[in-house]
Amino acid sequence: MALLPSDEFERPVVILAGAGIPTAVSSAMEAYMFLADWPKSRRDTAFSFAVKACLAAVGEIEPATARGLFASWAEKHDILAPDVAAFASGRRHGSHGTV
Repeated sequence: MALLPSDEFERPVVILAGAGIPTAVSSAMEAYMFLADWPKSRRDTAFSFAVKACLAAVGEIEPATARGLFASWAEKHDILAPDVAAFASGRRHGSHGTV
């Protein structure tokens, strides 16, 4: 019996869901479930691309492609959480790269 391809993302996409609570989305199916709950009045072309990519991520396209489209959609709607690791690293070096 062949295993189904995984839809897991290499790295989760962290979004600010609900009341701004950071939420890790670790797979194309989790991303699709989040998108399915998105208000119909706020759905746009980027939403359509992200939904189609998430559905195709099992067998048709790479999960990384679905992850990229979902992350781009989240950024467009200002719900992509800041990269805390990059922020912390930048703060250690000061605003001009030195302490």
